[in-house]
Amino acid sequence: AEGDMTPMIDMTFQLIAFLMVMVNFSQVDQNAAVQLPKSELARPADKPLEEPITLHILKSGEVILGGQTVYIEGLKALLGREAESLHAKGKSEQAATIIIRAHKDCPTGKVQEVIKACQETRFDRFALRAQEEL
Repeated sequence: AEGDMTPMIDMTFQLIAFLMVMVNFSQVDQNAAVQLPKSELARPADKPLEEPITLHILKSGEVILGGQTVYIEGLKALLGREAESLHAKGKSEQAATIIIRAHKDCPTGKVQEVIKACQETRFDRFALRAQEEL
């Protein structure tokens, strides 16, 4: 007498499919060129952000948004496109949260310039990322 393995295999495939749907494979939130500063106050987000826009600030001061690398002066054009995308969804710039991932050796002034450029394009919600110090 042999057992029928069909239900077991079917359940395994359903579990794999479920995990693939639930796991976020997005690389937008990470960039290997950006080493985050360490902080004792860093903690995971309480809940996922509704309209996140991730900005990676490199050590050189360049900014990566959506796979495009620009200097801070060119950031406003890219943020304008993000605003148009939000408007197409029926949302305003205030619905979005700018996630800033700055390299640990990036000058603080560059981060402030990025925030100023965001504010000039009417984005006003920010989240700064840091690595949790254990």
